[in-house]
Parts: sequence; C-alpha cells; structure tokens
Amino acid sequence: MQAQSQIIIFDGICNLCHGAVNFVISHDSRERFMFASLQSNPGKRYLSKFGVTEVALDSVILIKGDKCYLRSDAAIEIVKSLDAPWPLLRFSRFLPKLIRDGLYNAVAKQRYRLFGTRAICLLPTAAVKSRFIED
Repeated sequence: MQAQSQIIIFDGICNLCHGAVNFVISHDSRERFMFASLQSNPGKRYLSKFGVTEVALDSVILIKGDKCYLRSDAAIEIVKSLDAPWPLLRFSRFLPKLIRDGLYNAVAKQRYRLFGTRAICLLPTAAVKSRFIED
C-alpha cells in the first residue's frame, strides 16, 4: 500500500456500495484509494481502531491518515482525490452538514430496498485485487 493511500470501508453486500467502489476505481487513475469491506477482518479492525460504532455502519467510511470521515464528509473527501471533473463536487461541503447528512442518511437507510444486496461481498477482479485489503 502506498504511503498516501486512503482507505474506503464499504458495505460489501450492498449493490449501491459495490457500484460506488467501481466508480471510484474507474475515476482514481492515481490509485490513491484502497478498499476493505465492513464485513472483512481488516474492515472491522479499522472500525475498532477509530471507534466507529454500529450507528455508523450504514455509512461509507474513509480513513485518511489519522482521520476517519463518515457519511457526506467521507464522500466529499473521496471526490476531492478523483480525476476531473469529480473534485468539483467538493464544493457541496458548503451545504449545511445537517442537510448533506440528512440526504445521505435517507438514501443509506433505503439502499438495500432500492438497490438490493449481494449474497457475498464484492470480489475484485484480478486487475484491481491489489487495491483491496485482505487478511
């Protein structure tokens, strides 16, 4: 893993999350992001290290250095490192956090119903397998 890597922890059985991971991989030409599912042992260790509780498990989680970002803050931090034009979305941070997280939480609570689930966690292709943190 590169020293500058940022770790995205995602729900490995969520189809919306699976699509978001694929989106990040497709728009991260500098390969800054590594990935771990919430259900994996590495994912659980990161959650424990940063004191992330069950309350936040419906969130994408970004570990960047010694900081942990949740919900809309994580999404904004992620887009800042993607290929153009996606970093422009960082300006959404000027919306009140209450509104940003409210919208985020509304989608997160319905994600399984709207997008479905997978029987197993995301299995990366050989081309991107090195970007997934495993035991």
